[in-house]
Amino acid sequence: MSDQSADSPLPLDHHQKPEGLSDRIALGIVKFMRVFADAFFSKRYGHRAVVLETVAAVPGMVGGLLQHLKALRHIREDQGWIRELLDEAENERMHLMTFIHIAQPSFLERALIMLGQAVFFNAYFFLYLFAPKTAHRVVGYLEEEAVISYTGYLEQVDSGAVENVPAPKIAIDYWNLPADARLREVIIAVRADEAKHRDMNHGFADALAQGNDKRDANAPQAAE
Repeated sequence: MSDQSADSPLPLDHHQKPEGLSDRIALGIVKFMRVFADAFFSKRYGHRAVVLETVAAVPGMVGGLLQHLKALRHIREDQGWIRELLDEAENERMHLMTFIHIAQPSFLERALIMLGQAVFFNAYFFLYLFAPKTAHRVVGYLEEEAVISYTGYLEQVDSGAVENVPAPKIAIDYWNLPADARLREVIIAVRADEAKHRDMNHGFADALAQGNDKRDANAPQAAE
């Protein structure tokens, strides 16, 4: 049975089974990145969120840019892809703006942010330029890992290992949370966002795998 929280309409344990070499490469890239994240942050999920959200906001912006240029080259509509990708980038940026109020990054973590963003932006740009299906699959698998990480973060809050501090005002305003919302509600909202991004990017990858870069029944629907 799929693990589906009452706080999220999407299954939390969904895993896209790799099909073909490009999918296995995408999954391998993400698992490789996970090793370093686990080694550096362990269970410091607040600090992990601050650093990784700076990277998570890159793919949507890169994908939106390249889809924009592609639409111009082919002189056609983008079928909604650009807006969804840019919305994803904005959403991930808001995750960062939220967690920066909860876990202030150290000098070392700030340096890691600069290095990670520089490396990841260039690597992802060329990956998307030459293999957009694989690029979307990488993001889909990254979001699978994000759902797992935020579930671990939530478990720490529920167990008392992490203080359930008041939610920052920026989070209350962005997700329309109750005025007395706390960290637990923020994590649940962020995790639901990541599940949407997971399914959207796997959907884009599936559409491209079928040789279809236009919006239709094979492509994911816009998140509400």
